[in-house]
Amino acid sequence: MPITTEPTGRQRTPQRLGDRVFSGASTGAGVLILVVLAGVAAFLLVEAWPAVTAPAEDIPGGEGVALYVWPLLFGTLLSALLALAIAAPLSVAIALFITQYAHRRVATTLGYVIDLLAAVPSIIFGLWGVSQLAPLTVDPTGWLAENLGFIPLFAGPASSTGRTMLTVALVLAIMILPINTAVVREAFRQTPRLHEEASWALGATRSEMIRMSVLPFGRSAIIGGSMLGLGRALGETMAVAMVLSTSGGVTFNLISNGNPSTIAANIALQFPESTGIKVNALIASGLVLFAVTLAVNMTARAVINRRREFSGAN
Repeated sequence: MPITTEPTGRQRTPQRLGDRVFSGASTGAGVLILVVLAGVAAFLLVEAWPAVTAPAEDIPGGEGVALYVWPLLFGTLLSALLALAIAAPLSVAIALFITQYAHRRVATTLGYVIDLLAAVPSIIFGLWGVSQLAPLTVDPTGWLAENLGFIPLFAGPASSTGRTMLTVALVLAIMILPINTAVVREAFRQTPRLHEEASWALGATRSEMIRMSVLPFGRSAIIGGSMLGLGRALGETMAVAMVLSTSGGVTFNLISNGNPSTIAANIALQFPESTGIKVNALIASGLVLFAVTLAVNMTARAVINRRREFSGAN
């Protein structure tokens, strides 16, 4: 019998210099992002601390930093959630049309056009919203106030300028639509062909095939894209500052002149003229926005990672 010798340890394939350089650069980039993120968090925390510990009467409004930030946080969440409620169904419908119904040339052209919306500066959206969209909403919001005024969202009185929370939500919805659509569209395109063919073989119609194969496969992408769009809407500044007519306070009324501001818009409008503890109060509101945005992105990443193994390759 021949004598065979088994290796005592696993031999590692030596890496080439280019592989080692690329691996080190990738690792360094990831560590650098974490360092920058930690630095931003530390800066915000240090600069916001004087406002947290200051007497309530020194904070703008005279009621303390918590009550100063709360209306701004409420306006930020309200505008972003409304925009997401409008954009998420539209993005799914557009992605389904591009991937399942449209001719290839039409789908390619439409995909390019929607992706180009992401390249439009936010100040352009703001100018369009305040000069074109806001006047168009005056009559519809007046009708809502007259006929649906018993609903708190449309209690009125309707704004005569159209610079309302509803207009801001429409502008933000258009701004986050490219992000949502791009993520969902790519997920729908990666639906396993075998799943679709199995649905066809069972006698399903196109709508039934989409419901049984495409939508379940893209569920995580729909959630992840929506969360990314929500993060984009939370931090929008110029478009909101230009369109929204703010008066402070907390209200669910979407069509009146009395609207809560958002954190980002309030910082952009108030920071140039603020000094001393007012600057610290603005930075404290920025710290809250930073924490909310970070939580939204971490949630989106967790949802995507849960279904990472459910891919077209599998």
